[in-house]
Amino acid sequence: MKNYSLKFRLLIGGTVAIFAALTFAWLIMILLFERHIERRIEDELKRYAFQLIADLTVDPAGTAVIVSKPIDPRFLKPASGLYWQISTKAEVLRSRSLWDQVMPKPHDATLSEWRTHLAPGPFGQTVFVLERLIEPGDEAGDVLIQIAHNEETVKEASAEFGRELGMFLLVLWVFLSAAAWVQVYLGLKPLSYLRKELVILRQNPTQRMGAKFPREVTPLTTALNELLSAREADLTRAKQRAADLAHGLKTPLAALSAQSRIIKESGGATEGMERAILAAKTAIDAELARTRAAASQTETEKCKAFPLVVSQRLISVLERTEKGMRLDYQINIPEALYVNMNPDDLNEILGPLLENAVKFARRVVRITGVASERTIALRIEDDGPGIEANRMAEALKRGKRLDEAGGGHGLGLAIARTLVEATYGDISLGKADIGGLNVELHWPVR
Repeated sequence: MKNYSLKFRLLIGGTVAIFAALTFAWLIMILLFERHIERRIEDELKRYAFQLIADLTVDPAGTAVIVSKPIDPRFLKPASGLYWQISTKAEVLRSRSLWDQVMPKPHDATLSEWRTHLAPGPFGQTVFVLERLIEPGDEAGDVLIQIAHNEETVKEASAEFGRELGMFLLVLWVFLSAAAWVQVYLGLKPLSYLRKELVILRQNPTQRMGAKFPREVTPLTTALNELLSAREADLTRAKQRAADLAHGLKTPLAALSAQSRIIKESGGATEGMERAILAAKTAIDAELARTRAAASQTETEKCKAFPLVVSQRLISVLERTEKGMRLDYQINIPEALYVNMNPDDLNEILGPLLENAVKFARRVVRITGVASERTIALRIEDDGPGIEANRMAEALKRGKRLDEAGGGHGLGLAIARTLVEATYGDISLGKADIGGLNVELHWPVR
C-alpha cells in the first residue's frame, strides 16, 4: 500500500464533498428561483386578466367592448414581451404590443380554472401564457381570455441570479474548506501526541503511554501498553536465563582451569585444554556483556552515573598497581556532570579504558568531562606511544588488541563499545594532545 497522508485524504474528501453539495444547492436554488418568478408572473397576469374581465362587455352578436384597459406601458409597446388578447365568436381584441401578431392557439382552456403553459408566441418569442374561457352572457357565447409574458425575461433573471449565487457559493466554499481544514487539524491533533509518545517509547522502552488520548484512541494505547509490558517481561526473563546460564558455566570452567594447572604442574600437556577453557570464558564474558548492554537500554532514563565519582574510584584502585603508582592522574570533570546510565555500566566502560591508558602511559593519564547543549563528552588521554591511524578502526572490534604482545583476547574495549552504544552513545579513537591515545565518549543530552 502506498504511503499517504490521512490529513490530506480527509481535506481532499471534505473539500470535494462541500463543493458537490454547494453545486447541488446552486442548481436547486436556481430551479426554485425560476419557479418563484413564474408564480409571481402568473399572479401578475391574473391581475391583468381580472381587470380585463371587469371592464369587458360583450353583446349577443359577440362584439366586445373594453371600457378601461390595463395600465402598463408594456401593453402599448410592440414586441415588449407583455400581451393580452380577447377572442369572441365575432372578433378578436388584442393589446397594441401584439401589433399585427396573434396569440398562440388555446391549450385546453376551460371555464372552470385558469391554465398556464409555454408556447411559441409573437415575434418569435417563447411566451408564458395564462388563459381561460368565460361566459359573459347566455347569448354572447364563450370568450377566451389570454395574457402572455415573454419567457426570456425569466431566463435572464435566472441567469443573473445564478451568477451572483455562484460567486457567493464559491466564497462560501472557500470558507467551509478552511473550516474543514481546522476541523481535520483539531481532530487529528491527538495522533501527533501519539507520534511523540512513540518517539519517547523508542528512546525509553520502560515508558508507557499516558491516558490523555480521546476515547477513540484509548483502545490502541491500552493495547500498546499491554504489548510493551509483555515484551519487557519476556526480555527480562530471557536476559535472566542468559545471565544464569553464563554464571552457571563459570564455576565448571574455574574447576577445569584448576585441573589444568594441576596437570601442567605435574608435567602434562594442557595447551589445548587452556585454549578451549579461555575460548569458553571469552564467550561467557561476551554474553554477560550483551546481557548488561540489553539491560542498560531500559535503564538509561532512570539512572544517573557521575563520571567524577566513577573515575576517582577506578583510579584509587589503579594507582595501587606497580605501573599505576608512578603516573600523574589529571581529572578535569565537573562535579555535577552526569550521564543517564547505571553507575556499574559506566564503571564497565571506563575500567578497561583507564587500564589501557595506565598500561601504556609514560607519566600522565588525563580524564576530561565536558557538557554542551546537545552532548556529554568524556575523554581519556595518555602520553604513551598511541596506535597507528590505520589500526584505530579495528582496535574496537571484538578480539582485536591494541597491544598484540600482551595476554587476553581484546574483549575490554569491545565490551566498553557495546555498553556505550547500548546507552545511545558512541566511542572513537584518536591521537591525544599529550602524545598518546585519545579515547572520546559521547552521549546525547536527554
